[in-house]
Amino acid sequence: KTPIRPPAGVDSLSLLLQGQVLTDCQARRREARGGGAGMATQLQHKTYAAREDTPVEEAVKQEWASAGSLLQRLATTKEVDNLHVPELSGAIFCGHLVADLDSIAGAIGAATLYGGTPARASEINSETAFALEHWGYPLEKVALVDDLLREAPEAPVCLVDFQQTTQLNPAIKESQIVGVIDHHALQSSTIVTKKPVYVDIRPWGSMSTIIAHSFVVYGQTLPKPVAGLLLCAILSDTLNLRSPTTTAWDRKIVALLVQYCAVDDVNQLCAKQFKAKSKNLAALSAYALVSGDLKRFKMGDAQEKVAFAVIETTDPAAMLARVHELIPEIRVVRSELEVALLFVAVVDIVDLQSHLIIAGHKERSLARAAGWGAEPLADAVVALVGPDVAKSLVALPPGKVSRKADFIPPITEAYADGWTMPMTSAESTSALLAIGDTEVVMEEEAAVDHAPMLIRRASSKIVG
Repeated sequence: KTPIRPPAGVDSLSLLLQGQVLTDCQARRREARGGGAGMATQLQHKTYAAREDTPVEEAVKQEWASAGSLLQRLATTKEVDNLHVPELSGAIFCGHLVADLDSIAGAIGAATLYGGTPARASEINSETAFALEHWGYPLEKVALVDDLLREAPEAPVCLVDFQQTTQLNPAIKESQIVGVIDHHALQSSTIVTKKPVYVDIRPWGSMSTIIAHSFVVYGQTLPKPVAGLLLCAILSDTLNLRSPTTTAWDRKIVALLVQYCAVDDVNQLCAKQFKAKSKNLAALSAYALVSGDLKRFKMGDAQEKVAFAVIETTDPAAMLARVHELIPEIRVVRSELEVALLFVAVVDIVDLQSHLIIAGHKERSLARAAGWGAEPLADAVVALVGPDVAKSLVALPPGKVSRKADFIPPITEAYADGWTMPMTSAESTSALLAIGDTEVVMEEEAAVDHAPMLIRRASSKIVG
């Protein structure tokens, strides 16, 4: 038979995202994990028509009818009162520091829905730039919140896509916060307000899902560019509905927005967005990679500051090859942010596989307490980074790709179970000298801190 060729406009990455073909690099990686050359060859020759539906296609098909009925509730005229939540009317809607697509699209959507002004807490990434350009929404309409508050210092602010003080732009005073719209867990550094505020927090995969759903519930007019941005944001935050954070409502709202925006090929949109997500990574410095998609948290009774950065990429080999560059920059950023620990995860958004970079003995201790490290590194990864650098890498179980669902909860649980910070060399020396008759042995932990660790061997002469 003559093989059925992919439809026009569908490139190799689109097919790759659909689990349909493998690049040479992907084939080698799968072979290294035990897939074998035969399997790689078989996948490479699998035709477009023979493949199974992607999670996005499956959701659109399954939810098409119910999503269509929800569409009937959207207003078809702009003459609709948008003051149904007067507390938010006229507010500035702003997301977290290190802005991502969900925080930007969510701010735009919420400002459109409630009658306010969208803002951004920082510069945007390449994925957000792609979505804004694709849907024709000018970045100039989303000003930096610092500039807006410089002009109106006491303006009310509604936080979107976060509620942690550690992710709050310093220009925003907690006293001016009038609302929170979010989809993350409430943790120890959640904002505290003197007065009641509007709160909409739902355990969904994306903040933009909440906003799109609210447009339907309130029967509001949803401009097509805003709808498109919300769609892209949901696909981004749920990794094309494959993330463990994905819910039934995420799937239903994606189906609704695909219909509403008349997206002919949702897979092609996913592929283009995945490309954009990784577009600038290769050109970024190691410092920028570490500090890019980073969030800070406070953990345990001592409120220790922990930062967790994520590098999402369609080419994990290129990022893993730079681990030796990233490790020293992790230490620099950790010091600059004045956090006790900093983890960086390289996330393969195609194969849903993550590798954790361990840049110090404290991080290694917490990683073990969180249950990470049982997965062996693939031979191909060790060969790529070298045996010494490989000691600073931890492979996470397949499918563990979400900071919200997979990375932060085990750390939080480790603290709750009593994990405590191991002492530094200087702290250990002071403690040992205070004890008295103790033998101190210097031991090097290779490829972790490049600094000696101390092991105490108490002699029988020590009393008390």
